[in-house]
Amino acid sequence: MKISFRRSHLIAFLGVILLLITLFFSTTGTTQAGTTTAAEDNQSPSTDWNQAKALFSATTHRIFPSNLTAASLPPPEQDPCLHCHITGEDKGLWTPLVRWVFFGGAGLLFAFGIYRSSSVWVNRSPWVPITTRAADWIDSRYEIAEPLSKFLSKPVPKFAQRWWYCLGGITAFLFAVQGITGIMLAFYYKPTPEAAFASIQFIETQVNFGSAIRMVHHWSANGMILMCTAHMIRVFIMGAYKKPREFNWVSGVLLLLLTLGFGLTGYLLPWDQRAFWATTVATEIGAAIPVIGDLILVFARVGWDVAAETLTRFYALHILILPLVTIVSMGAHFLIVRRQGVAKPL
Repeated sequence: MKISFRRSHLIAFLGVILLLITLFFSTTGTTQAGTTTAAEDNQSPSTDWNQAKALFSATTHRIFPSNLTAASLPPPEQDPCLHCHITGEDKGLWTPLVRWVFFGGAGLLFAFGIYRSSSVWVNRSPWVPITTRAADWIDSRYEIAEPLSKFLSKPVPKFAQRWWYCLGGITAFLFAVQGITGIMLAFYYKPTPEAAFASIQFIETQVNFGSAIRMVHHWSANGMILMCTAHMIRVFIMGAYKKPREFNWVSGVLLLLLTLGFGLTGYLLPWDQRAFWATTVATEIGAAIPVIGDLILVFARVGWDVAAETLTRFYALHILILPLVTIVSMGAHFLIVRRQGVAKPL
């Protein structure tokens, strides 16, 4: 009897719920007092929708009076991490990055400290840095530590520790600066006659530290030409081009020509009056070479005049062809210096 009693109560409860649901969905309309009339039962759905809109409008006017305009409402709060992407603003773009770097870095350091301490406690041995583990892992598979140690641990003689023996290294350092700043400038530069000068002005005036980066690129280019020329003069005066270093001298001359090529191709990229006429004069000088002068002129200008195609070709040479050839030539140059050593002074 007890089980039967509970089952009957459950059936009654479900019946009441079902009845309420049926009454809820079967109600077609209500008056303002909350009662349904026979006339309203016969109304069409469109009439019900009109009544619902009227009721909603009346409710809205009670909640929001007509004298409350949109201008008097307070502006909605905006997430500083998202509103710049929705409204197109450029404020606070560094805020989320700084937060992630600061708090994320602190969290990583904390996790690394826990991992390091627990590793020492468990293994009962001194901590081995992760960089050493990675180097050992790579060397166990490729066995490059021994040849690299022979190549990099070669002692430098005392006479080669004077400053004039560092001119070649300074040139290589300036080339690296050129590469880094050039990549940064390439993000904003547009190699077209219509937009080249405007993009340079945009870099100078709108990009953060754009003017400084362009000046570093400009002056390091001048310094690279100066240091390369000084290095060649030092090698010539000290006779370091003689046997068995003839090929090293040839590769050095090639690197000097490539450096001058960087200066020539980069000078046209601002596409202003000075760049245009300086390129015109420089290519005319190349045209004065006997027999192949006209060929050089047409190849450099992509025609007989300095035009849009000339700018495109100089840009491709400046950022693609010349850097690749320079890197290969520098690798061969440094390899020969390491194999043969620094030439003794006269």
